[in-house]
Amino acid sequence: MKMSVNSCRILIVPMLLLVGSIANAQIVGSQHDMTAGGNAQGSGTSDQVCVYCHTPHGSDSSASAPLWNKVFTAGPFARYSTLNTTTFDSNEAPVGSVSLACLSCHDGTQAMDVVINSPGSGGWNPAGGSIGGLGVMTGAPVPMLETDLTDDHPISMQYAAGGPVDSDTDGIFSGTLADPDFNAPFKATVNGQPIWWVDSAVGTTGTREKSDMLLYTRNDGIGSGGTVEPFVECGSCHDPHNSSTQSATQVAFLRISNTASQVCTACHDK
Repeated sequence: MKMSVNSCRILIVPMLLLVGSIANAQIVGSQHDMTAGGNAQGSGTSDQVCVYCHTPHGSDSSASAPLWNKVFTAGPFARYSTLNTTTFDSNEAPVGSVSLACLSCHDGTQAMDVVINSPGSGGWNPAGGSIGGLGVMTGAPVPMLETDLTDDHPISMQYAAGGPVDSDTDGIFSGTLADPDFNAPFKATVNGQPIWWVDSAVGTTGTREKSDMLLYTRNDGIGSGGTVEPFVECGSCHDPHNSSTQSATQVAFLRISNTASQVCTACHDK
């Protein structure tokens, strides 16, 4: 379903009714399904598909991920900036935001079945506890990134080395990007908060969709000069609920197929 940002508020109730069927079609049986019927590393003892990441009650309210049911990993992480690459000209924040949700499993420091709120009643444990069946990620079949992120695409970095700020008018960015080798992002305001994205080759131009490259603000207030700015995070290129791009030639959970480098060229002006 395609919709404009402004129409989201009107359609929020019918969309909520559809969430269950949409999520099930993309998660159940995928590499993010950690039940016995899934395709993840091993099989968890719980038959609850969603509980390994989300809980309807008692979630970590500090997490930059909705209803997050896992303990955030603290690191420390080796960041891309430590390579001193001359072409990397963005300010890099400490690894955080929604990327920490991905790294809750993908850094291999805690078991994948450690959750804050176990299924059923009376299972809440703010320090996290195992619900059984799964150990730490080993890299088969899902990549384990470890805490050295220098061999991965930079995350927690300013998009285009800076330029867009929360005071910009909504719409496509018309100012000057600090690094001109990037495509201009779009901005909208939802619930009084700025959101940014970069249009992909899929979908409607100027409309924020799951098939676009999403940019994230930081709840730690990091930005040059104290402004709110868009950052690149794991979720910019990957949608954990979208297994439709999985194939022998595609990286799993990409927002769109990377045929002809479509993911790369959405942001990088090459």
